[in-house]
Amino acid sequence: MKIIHILGMLLVALAVKAASPIEGLLERIDKGASRKFMIEQVKSPVDFFELDQKGDKVVIRGNNYVSIATGLNWYLKYHAGIHLSWNGMQAELPEVLPAVKQKERHETDMKYRYDFNYCTFSYTMAFWDWTRWEKEIDWMALHGINLPLAMVGTDGVWYNVLGKLGYTKEEINDFVAGPGFQAWWLMNNLEGWGGPNPDSWYKQQIALQKRIVKRMREYGIEPVFPGYSGMVPHNAKEKLGLNVSDPGLWNGYRRPAFLQPTDPRFEEIASLYYKEMDKLYGKADYYSMDPFHEGGSVAGVDLDAAGKAIMRAMKKNNPKAVWVAQAWQANPRPQMIGNLEAGDLIALDLFAESRPQWGDPASTWYRKDGFGQHDWIYCMLLNYGGNVGLHGKMKHVIDEFYKAKESPFGKTLKGVGMTMEGSENNPVMFELLSELPWRPQRFDKDQWLREYTVARYGKSNPTVQDAWILLSNSIYNCPDANTQQGTHESVFCARPTEHPYQVSSWSEMKDYYDPNDVIRAAAMMVSASDQFKGNNNFEYDLVDIVRQAIAEKGRLTEKVVEAAFAAGDKKLYKAASDRFLRLILLQDELLATRPEFKVGTWIARARSLGNTSEEKDLYEWNARVQITTWGNRLAADEGGLRDYAHREWNGILKDFYYMRWKTWFDYQTRLLDGTKAAAIDFYAIEEPWTKATNVYPSEPEGDCIPTVKRIFVEIFGK
Repeated sequence: MKIIHILGMLLVALAVKAASPIEGLLERIDKGASRKFMIEQVKSPVDFFELDQKGDKVVIRGNNYVSIATGLNWYLKYHAGIHLSWNGMQAELPEVLPAVKQKERHETDMKYRYDFNYCTFSYTMAFWDWTRWEKEIDWMALHGINLPLAMVGTDGVWYNVLGKLGYTKEEINDFVAGPGFQAWWLMNNLEGWGGPNPDSWYKQQIALQKRIVKRMREYGIEPVFPGYSGMVPHNAKEKLGLNVSDPGLWNGYRRPAFLQPTDPRFEEIASLYYKEMDKLYGKADYYSMDPFHEGGSVAGVDLDAAGKAIMRAMKKNNPKAVWVAQAWQANPRPQMIGNLEAGDLIALDLFAESRPQWGDPASTWYRKDGFGQHDWIYCMLLNYGGNVGLHGKMKHVIDEFYKAKESPFGKTLKGVGMTMEGSENNPVMFELLSELPWRPQRFDKDQWLREYTVARYGKSNPTVQDAWILLSNSIYNCPDANTQQGTHESVFCARPTEHPYQVSSWSEMKDYYDPNDVIRAAAMMVSASDQFKGNNNFEYDLVDIVRQAIAEKGRLTEKVVEAAFAAGDKKLYKAASDRFLRLILLQDELLATRPEFKVGTWIARARSLGNTSEEKDLYEWNARVQITTWGNRLAADEGGLRDYAHREWNGILKDFYYMRWKTWFDYQTRLLDGTKAAAIDFYAIEEPWTKATNVYPSEPEGDCIPTVKRIFVEIFGK
């Protein structure tokens, strides 16, 4: 009996060990890695992690699995020279790990570390499968994230709700957006665009969300589900007799209607929504709601009553639940949240690195009283539309965070957040933000960056460090007051005009850095490249930085094209325009060396989710249209949405952007020759690409470093 008892205890111990998500994480990083660490969980009133040593084992200690994972990441970066990032979540750990010579402890009073914008789910994650999501959840845990938006499969909830309210399958699909556009549907901006979705889509996404939420909860990560904010189909008055207000149009699209809080069925429909959400995914302690997003009309709506009705419905479902609201433009309306209890709402200061709303008087979106009694999170938006490009306010992001902490509004500051519209870019900025909660005092940007490069590439190299310092003082040093929406856009991706500058309609770009600094930094990276052959992180950054340098050269070359046309110099015009087109093709070839910069990767992910050729084609169309025209002709041109999500990627550069520029140059050449030429209908030449299904490779093409060196020499001559 004693032997049986001992065996039973061993089995229980093994089961507990096997159940640890940290062990699974370590094994996914490197098979056998879990044997090299000792993991200790210790109770604590604050989130903390410690790095320690016991014999030949590295000890990672923390109060929960997320804190422990954060500690593991810190150890890998700053003790082992291993950096896990979107471009690589696996690494070969040394047989004997570098010892922790002195116990190291980090703790934080930042309770929340938030992740995602609604847009991220469309611009980056629209076509992710479980394999990709598993890596992302690991990335989140490693970077301390404990509060992410989790909106996958919300369409399945709505499918069930509307079915129970008497809507047919066709009517439901007229309401629910397609895979590439669900973010704007759930933010109450549009209905149906990108659909209709097949039945298999809903089943697939429900199954995926269940796996996502299960893994999050294993880590102790709290998912934020979309809650019920009053959204109903625009025809709900006619169909159900509901008392609704009309929020109007969004960039040419009809918005869903808003169910008035005074309508006797508000509580019933909200309860039905939460019941269906609970049934599929379980109750959450946090719900995201953003009624009247981005200019939605509030005419005829009692905002105070609306806020209270939304809160009441959420609390009825879960008395402990907290409303998470995106602070963007006029949202959340002060009248809507002003009379809600402290502790019941968290405001995400979505664009805090440029337009903070927490109470900074220097901001163009200044709120004198900040978010009043409500807790808030300091967020960095950084990327818009999933656009590709180096960009950031490196020093300012650091300074503004500590400024907020030290201000009178610091008492309600409860965390940091990544609220990018598109992900899988600018890893340096997200790495920086993720460390802020764990560093109690302001720190030096240059020193941090030197340590980052060693962690990122596994060894110290003065040339590479100097290149990054140069970038940090130029393209990554966007001025504090600059409010542009993300990267300095590549002119290659612009719809041609006589004086092209912005690519997307709302970028507010300014020439805030010297493009020659980027070109010099790229030259430094190229000069050191032979020392980093096969280094995944270095090769990703090398391609990205050289891509930026070529984009800078493209903008300078386009200015010569403009000048030649203005002067009527046909010979110079031909030479400069040919040179510009050559740059596009070279950029296309460069980006082919990395899967992260290939339109084929994006399209392959989309098609892989389809079960039939019809489904695959629908998902591919969603993928193609989102990154080009975005919408139909009205939304694209008059609504200003075309090219908002442009991507400087291999494949689309050669076949879409090159085509537009060649068409334009041919048109201008005819004008120079004195030939009358009809104005170009760009939408008409863009739309066919969105409907095509030609195959683009998703695997890397060409040897990265030799390709980079050859292209760099051809363009820059050194």
